[in-house]
Amino acid sequence: MSAADPTPDSLPATERPAGAPDDVAHPKAIRSFVRRAGRTTTGQARAFEAFGPQFLQPYTGQPLDYAQAFGREAPTVLEIGFGMGEATAHIAGLMPATNFLCCEVHEPGVGALLKRIGEQHLTNIRIVAHDAVEVIDHMLAPASLAGVHIFFPDPWHKKRHHKRRLVQPALIARLAARLSPGGYLHCATDWEPYAHQMVEVLAAEPLLANTATDATGFAPKPHYRPLTKFENRGLKLGHGVWDVVFTRRAG
Repeated sequence: MSAADPTPDSLPATERPAGAPDDVAHPKAIRSFVRRAGRTTTGQARAFEAFGPQFLQPYTGQPLDYAQAFGREAPTVLEIGFGMGEATAHIAGLMPATNFLCCEVHEPGVGALLKRIGEQHLTNIRIVAHDAVEVIDHMLAPASLAGVHIFFPDPWHKKRHHKRRLVQPALIARLAARLSPGGYLHCATDWEPYAHQMVEVLAAEPLLANTATDATGFAPKPHYRPLTKFENRGLKLGHGVWDVVFTRRAG
């Protein structure tokens, strides 16, 4: 998600908060997030006031005109669930010629990214504080995205909760349909069983092709995805991180 919490993934590599209680029933409709409590800091509140009017994109339920939303024509990448926005701001700064449409429902996370936008003078981010699934279904036109980022979604470790994982066939089919030919879908996780599930689910989608040459199906970490402080710490402790990158087939 994650308004799209595909809530950033396992704790060592991300700022992902705890998931919902075990006794919460899985919703029948697909959702990209688990809404959680959190406190917005004074700095984040100020960022909402200063930068919200320019960088918050309201959910309208109507197709989004990217050129109008960003004030320019440029390739647009969707990010589902950006946590506190550290990686998002880094990537946007590294790729100024690309637009980033970012979904997140966690208010402190939205405030944190708005604060980073102001501090780093970024202009190529728009935030939709709404469930990413509804954004995909109602605001994104088919074959209109250059890419999709899903970084460290909640792994839902317990087997009985695997159905709550964000990367599922129905969502991947939605995303694949909205990628332009040659567009990419990049998932990353530090939970190996989930990484294998990601490869399996994406490989089963007819519109997608794996970019990996390794027999495992995992891709090298793309240059644009930064190592967070948690991920660096995890790697030093021998924890793995897996990147899964597929592209939309032509035709």
